[in-house]
Amino acid sequence: MDINLPDVVAEVTAAFERYEAALVSNDVEVLDVLFWNSPHTLRYGASENLYGYDAIREFRAGRSSQGLARRVLRTAITTYGRDFATANLEFQRDGSDRIGRQSQTWMRTPQGWRVVSAHVSLMT
Repeated sequence: MDINLPDVVAEVTAAFERYEAALVSNDVEVLDVLFWNSPHTLRYGASENLYGYDAIREFRAGRSSQGLARRVLRTAITTYGRDFATANLEFQRDGSDRIGRQSQTWMRTPQGWRVVSAHVSLMT
């Protein structure tokens, strides 16, 4: 298996950066597009467990747009072949000393790269 093919890393990095920009600006439409529209998609948040695309979309629609700014401390993107990737990020919210972690599994679909699994947690 080919790990980190440069063209695939560039594609996933672009999708990931689009996601990050949408996240901190609360661009719900883009966030919805970047998650795989499937009942198999899941997202474990800092305080919620969401199973299926519809639950994730509903959560995003009701989430406050306040306090989303954050500083990215470290990002690691790894691609496996041409159709699968992971993206991991360490972050710190403005005004907080806690370190957050975000993990995403990305899959190439006919519509483009989509998040199929995501996890967000905060270190104490």
